[in-house]
Amino acid sequence: MDIENAYITLPQGFVANGVHAGLKPNGNPDLAFIGSDRPAHVAGVYTSNLVKGHSLTRSISLIRSRDTVRGIVINSGNANACVGTEGENDATAMASSVAEAFGVTSDEILTASTGVIGSRLPLDKLTSAIPDLVKNASSSEECGHLAERAIMTTDTQPKEVAATVSLFGKEITISAIAKGSGMIHPNLATMISVFTTDATISQDVLQSMISDNVKDTYNRVSVDGDTSVCDMVVILANGASDTPEIKKDTEEYQIFKDAFHALCFDLAKMIASDGEGASKLVEVEVNGAKTANDAYLCVLAICRSPLCKTAIFGQDANCGRFITALGYSGADIDPDKISMFLSGLPVYEKGVALPFDEEVAKEKLSEHDILIRIELNDGEYNDRMWTCDFTYDYVKINASYRS
Repeated sequence: MDIENAYITLPQGFVANGVHAGLKPNGNPDLAFIGSDRPAHVAGVYTSNLVKGHSLTRSISLIRSRDTVRGIVINSGNANACVGTEGENDATAMASSVAEAFGVTSDEILTASTGVIGSRLPLDKLTSAIPDLVKNASSSEECGHLAERAIMTTDTQPKEVAATVSLFGKEITISAIAKGSGMIHPNLATMISVFTTDATISQDVLQSMISDNVKDTYNRVSVDGDTSVCDMVVILANGASDTPEIKKDTEEYQIFKDAFHALCFDLAKMIASDGEGASKLVEVEVNGAKTANDAYLCVLAICRSPLCKTAIFGQDANCGRFITALGYSGADIDPDKISMFLSGLPVYEKGVALPFDEEVAKEKLSEHDILIRIELNDGEYNDRMWTCDFTYDYVKINASYRS
């Protein structure tokens, strides 16, 4: 069951907080901590970009070398990337400061950073803010929301979800927060997402579950075709519900996995809808492809096309832009079999553009949620991806990102 008022500390045994440490010039929270009162099994997935930030590489190394952690510290406003060994040392120092305040060892604290690439972390500001950040962390709703706001960069809306499932005669809770607005493209992008749960579940099972679930959720979001260097989705499971261990290939596992997938699905749509400067959420659905890869290439081509995305912004039902994207996608398609619908309006049928009422088309494309449905009529494979429109504001935001 989804929880309407969601925050990251809803599962038992977790605390969180967010404070302003001086990284964001507007005074908003920019440093977050999420901690568990006991060791929590951990698993994660990460950006496919070969360039990776120092806070991220440290976390990857820790998750690969140990089963459990006690928390994660996340800063926004600075990516801690591409600054050499100083960035590695700064990530370790940030974790050590949190660990000291929380009473654990530094290798029990994961690190994540997001923001401008190529500038060193203002470590003095972070370490000065950390004692109060951790001391005042709690399971309260307020602190949960502060943690979410502290990881946001160009996001305009917080992204928080939660759900409960009944397993072994008890209620188990899963919560998550995410940030992501620009530089969003498979596989993972400028997003950081943290899940917490009080379920008892091993690292191996968690890793299998998270790897499976991001394929058609987080990895089906494209805002602008770019992938950044700091991106991760992690889950911490601390067993505070005192329920039996969830084993793979059981009914309990499937129930838990379905709930986790639903939360990933919701967060992925939130990220697409909150794309930098976006005014519309666009879902691209392709049906009837010869292969799964053909379907994927088709949705990918439309979602990363500036011409398709600006047409949506301009409420211009120019089917030629979408057909052209399909043609260069690399998919094996038959142009004479393609049909297309823009928010239910038929605009293309069996390789031929259809006449339609321009005013009706404009009205449909003026809505916030847009569905572009492509029927290839050439097989049994389907796919879908979420994106957003390209607006004037996207250019403004990214032309002056550092200032």
